[in-house]
Amino acid sequence: MIEDKIGLEILSNRFQAIVDEMAQALFRTAHTVFIKETQDYGAVLVSPGGEVFAASRRYGVLMMVGMPMDDAVKAMGDDVREGDIFMTNDPEATGGMCTHLNDVFLWKPIFHDGKLICYAWTFVHMSDVGGRVSGSIAPSSYEIYQEGIRVPPQKLFREGVLDETFLKMFLVNTRTGEQNWGDMKACIAGLTTAERRVKELLGRFGAEKISQGIVDVMDYAETQARRVISTVPDGVYRFSDFIEADMVGQGLLRVNLTLTISGGEMHMDFTGTAPQVRAALNLPSFSKTGHWMLITGVVNWLCTREPNIAYNAGLVRPMKIHIPKGTIINPEPGAAYGGRYSTSHKVCDVIIGALSQAVPDQLPATDSGQGSILLVSVPDMATGETRVSVIQPLVGGSGGRPVDDGVDGTMVILNFLKNVPTELLEHEMPNLLIRRYALREDSGGAGRYRGGTGSIVEFETNVPFTTITARNMERYLFPPAGRKGGTPGTTGYTILNPDSDSPVDIGKIDILEMDAGDVLRLGTQGGGGYGDPLERPAATVWEDVLDEYVSIETAREKYGVIGTLESGLDAAATETLRREMRDARRGAPLKEFDFGPVREAYHAKWPAALHDAISAITQDMPRVQRQTSYRALYAEIGRRLDAGESIRPGDVPDVLAALQTNGRRGMRAASAR
Repeated sequence: MIEDKIGLEILSNRFQAIVDEMAQALFRTAHTVFIKETQDYGAVLVSPGGEVFAASRRYGVLMMVGMPMDDAVKAMGDDVREGDIFMTNDPEATGGMCTHLNDVFLWKPIFHDGKLICYAWTFVHMSDVGGRVSGSIAPSSYEIYQEGIRVPPQKLFREGVLDETFLKMFLVNTRTGEQNWGDMKACIAGLTTAERRVKELLGRFGAEKISQGIVDVMDYAETQARRVISTVPDGVYRFSDFIEADMVGQGLLRVNLTLTISGGEMHMDFTGTAPQVRAALNLPSFSKTGHWMLITGVVNWLCTREPNIAYNAGLVRPMKIHIPKGTIINPEPGAAYGGRYSTSHKVCDVIIGALSQAVPDQLPATDSGQGSILLVSVPDMATGETRVSVIQPLVGGSGGRPVDDGVDGTMVILNFLKNVPTELLEHEMPNLLIRRYALREDSGGAGRYRGGTGSIVEFETNVPFTTITARNMERYLFPPAGRKGGTPGTTGYTILNPDSDSPVDIGKIDILEMDAGDVLRLGTQGGGGYGDPLERPAATVWEDVLDEYVSIETAREKYGVIGTLESGLDAAATETLRREMRDARRGAPLKEFDFGPVREAYHAKWPAALHDAISAITQDMPRVQRQTSYRALYAEIGRRLDAGESIRPGDVPDVLAALQTNGRRGMRAASAR
């Protein structure tokens, strides 16, 4: 047993080095753009019980410590042998380890003298696993069967022998079979690398010490996490936000959180969250403690407060989660999951929003809120085959931070997603032309620390039947909030043929078919600003103007900074204008959260108590009744509010009774409004 902190640090770092080398081997041997450039893959070491005891902090997805692998381990029972490699992509059979079908997991047991020591574990996001659309994911899919081939946990290799029959069956059901097998072999390279390094470690220290060390490093991380959490004032903190599901006819879907801090633990209760939907926005968390797609922001906060913290599942043990069954973040079986990251990111936003009330000087303003993947499929005019690739991750800017600006063009939560070099994309997809890829001016919220800018992606296709899908498009309605006096960032936009005589603002994309010569321009969101904009040094604002992050007009209107490109910053005029702006708002406190006029008007119309009443009355209904009643209530109450009626929370049962009196026709009509 390792009893001293030095020994724990040494072993923790040895484990860390193994997963980093493992991830690097996978990355260097991958075939698809999405892995070898964007880096949507993962590599970890897992205890025999299914907890991550080491995860990469340098390569691939950097939030894997909360990956719940216990059910996948249990699914294989006792039939685990040296040389086996297992495979799955099934969210339900793995209890939320997989969260949509495109994430394909491969793992390998590591033995020493016949004893199972641990597992090496990898996943890759496959560009296509079959289903109704190229790329497999469309927001409008409403059941898992539409999203591709589904593989429950099973053996790909049996004691070192490949199951070629199963492999052929899997690959023939995908549009990118050859590339998928290339990425699977990259996973196997990573697993082999990890096995070799772990066995070297076993040879040096022995099985007993390593097995105990696996337990100890996770306990060590848990102790460190509890110590950081214990610095947060005990209390109850509430926050909510909305998933924008308008592109699939679902309107706004609330994610609601009550966060309780007590005794070095975080209790996250999501009662009041919207029910699961007939769309691909459902997140299969199974309400598991510290689930990786729920607590990313908290893990980042822990690592900021304790930079040398041991990076493993011990970090998430103090994060207790309660999510009612049948909600969008704990759906019942059979739901569609492809676009679950829209929901995941919103959960992260509400946790940060609640936690920032407890530690207001430790967390940033709201980031852009969008981690969309713009995927294209085009026919190969010579062969007739379909080419499928990612164009870019559509990620906006980070929120302004308590001590620095937000990061431009990316978010802290998704900083592992890298951009695709234009030259590589155009080589692999020769029928596409990238016309523009740049940062977006005036997109970051104003503040003492400016919100990070969004980006602009514009491309043209020169072949017909080009199909675009883009999951996880968010914050086209409500902008990212500013904090502590900072203003909101901008919302996103999507314009078809922007420079033509008839440009079309198409909003969020579900499935879009483009013709030869069509152009698509997308602008991602900027993060919210942090702190009073009038406290940002005028010289810094002017540098932003010269760098084209901020326009001259915005510098004047939001920051009180005056100048021209010809003569530069006018310090005297700036001082005068800033004094006038401060005088004009004298006595008005700075907003802790500035949600922007559109969302604030929505809050005035729909108070939290009204949302609570709708959730409470529908929560215990059977699934289909719950979904239809929830939508019908929002539609009918919205109609009455628009007509000038006053609807109180206590009126909700009467509204539902009236809808039910009109029968299914009345419910259907209300839901369709």
